Amino acid sequence: MNKEIAIYTISDSIGETSQKLIGAVMVQYPDVAFRNAYRFPFVTDEQELVGILKDAKKEDAIVISTLVNRRLAQVAKEYSLSESLAYYDLMQPFFSMIEEKLHVQPIEKPGIVHKLDTEYFQRISAIEFAVKYDDGKNPQGFLTADAVILGVSRTSKTPLSMYLANRGHKIANLPLIPEVPVPQVLDQVDSDRIIGLICQPEKLVKIRSNRLESLGLGHTTSYTDVEKVRRELAYAQSIFKKYQSQVIDVTDKSIEETAYLVEEHLKKSVAKLR
Repeated sequence: MNKEIAIYTISDSIGETSQKLIGAVMVQYPDVAFRNAYRFPFVTDEQELVGILKDAKKEDAIVISTLVNRRLAQVAKEYSLSESLAYYDLMQPFFSMIEEKLHVQPIEKPGIVHKLDTEYFQRISAIEFAVKYDDGKNPQGFLTADAVILGVSRTSKTPLSMYLANRGHKIANLPLIPEVPVPQVLDQVDSDRIIGLICQPEKLVKIRSNRLESLGLGHTTSYTDVEKVRRELAYAQSIFKKYQSQVIDVTDKSIEETAYLVEEHLKKSVAKLR
């Protein structure tokens, strides 16, 4: 029988840090039902904070805090200790270690990581770029892209492009279709900036079948025929070889894992130019 637990997250900003931790933890407990809808961002009032903690106590919840305000964090800590509430502070213990070593105190300004700085606008620009040059819409974008991602249908080109764009990279992508010639402009792109995605044929057939099912379409089409898929992948491999591109097998890889490999490759490419 599945076990269930409520998670409360409290922050004086948007609470993104705690959500990342919870996401990483949840996947390690497939048999546990996490009720993670109790999110309380922008908590700056002591009375509001105590009210949230009281509700968490009633739910027998785990409380995750990313409060940077020392006073509020102390209130939450003391309440949790007195009420035996499961409370985990992601920020203050780390602050304390830095203070102990360097004798420097944090500025205690919530949300500063999300300030509108140059990096923020770079990400926005990269996202706009990825949308504009998605799915081979305008091959001229290949010339100014940080990377051009190639792959047959359903190898996660677009999700990967958007994820990398959120990290500030300008990404274009192109679907590889045996019946459609590759744009000649790709010849002008440095091979270090061309990334090819492949996937095991059986896995790709399953992904495509699930996609058709989600659209309310039948499974038995040429799109999901394993022999045709093998021919598509063989064609893709020939393109990768022609352009001497970096090839990543995305079978059973998450978008985050693939993105990491792309970023590592791009770092090495930049280092070679120095």
